[in-house]
Amino acid sequence: MSSAAHPRHLRAFVEKRLSLRAFLEQPGDGRRYPQIRARSLVWIQLIGYILRMPSFLGLETLMRAGSCRTLGIERRFSDEALRYFTAALDLEPIRRALASVLRRAKRNKAFGQWIGLGLDGTGTASRAEAKCSLCRRHKRRGFEHPIALISVVGTGLSLPFDVEAYGSGDSELSAAKRLLTRAVSHLGRRFAHYVVGDALYATAPFLHLAGSRGLYSVARLNELHPGLLHEAEERFAEQRPIESFKLGNDHIEIWDAADFDAWRSLDWPWLRIVRYRQIAPDASLTEAHWITNIPSEHAGARTIFSLAKSRWEIENQGFNDAKNRYGLTHIRHHHANSLQASRLLLCLALTIERLYRLRYLHRGDHAPYRAAELHTILWISLGAVTLPIAPDTS
Repeated sequence: MSSAAHPRHLRAFVEKRLSLRAFLEQPGDGRRYPQIRARSLVWIQLIGYILRMPSFLGLETLMRAGSCRTLGIERRFSDEALRYFTAALDLEPIRRALASVLRRAKRNKAFGQWIGLGLDGTGTASRAEAKCSLCRRHKRRGFEHPIALISVVGTGLSLPFDVEAYGSGDSELSAAKRLLTRAVSHLGRRFAHYVVGDALYATAPFLHLAGSRGLYSVARLNELHPGLLHEAEERFAEQRPIESFKLGNDHIEIWDAADFDAWRSLDWPWLRIVRYRQIAPDASLTEAHWITNIPSEHAGARTIFSLAKSRWEIENQGFNDAKNRYGLTHIRHHHANSLQASRLLLCLALTIERLYRLRYLHRGDHAPYRAAELHTILWISLGAVTLPIAPDTS
């Protein structure tokens, strides 16, 4: 299958299998006098993220090295052209393209039974001084650019598909509400089944918003609701776990009760709390309580445990991958719209790469490529390229 993993084949997969040809031709170009076709400016950024070259200067160097034809780029252009392009790019067509890819993936049975939407926030790209409207002061790191991210989780295929910045005077929870509202608008009310988040999202306004959008909720319970947490701890301490099983080398115990009273501002008629205890071979212990409004007849305790665990996908396959491998912390152009456009294009690149690697290339009984393997194969396909910069041998 390695012969199929090539930048030109990847481009064909994007245009034909994912039906993104129209988006590449008209991605929301806001330039007044464009001289370079928008499809080349968008595609070099997408393939650049997949090749793990986060900077505009690195993309310019790659094109100067003679790889335009292999990458599917019509002509060379400078990093300044990319700065100008992303600063004027309309963000809505990118979001619509991501939503169309997810809907197509669902129609093609790429997901499992329970489709979740995971939400979380993080800080990115710290700087010593503020240079754009999205810079927000941090008590230790100067100024940073915090974001909230939403991703498909719980399906065996984590696909981040939208991002929202929140600057001074804003908050992660407010940004997450905007993300969830926009996600349901783009994907439809029947796309996902539940939304999952940490204890920050265990608030009545957010849970009500999720319910109004046709979604169940799964959220961590902690000291933000001390009375309810204490009640759950006391009740489960007197009970034996209703289920025990092995997960890898870990031993899992689960408690489940669906007759707790919701706090006063939450209009749920009842509250279900699931507690799990995870014991590792070295005897280290992890335990947590999660609240949900999923009825017991729709999902058992082990299913709720799996849905709660899907919350970590946005950390591991979302933020960790994007920061450590694909350059989420790198500022390509310190301009508010350019920052947002680059983040959305990074989400699109990650979604394309994972669908290509784990679904399209994984046909047959062979193991799927790891991300590092596909990255290496794509670079090998550029083997005729030699950088025109002589190495410093001093």
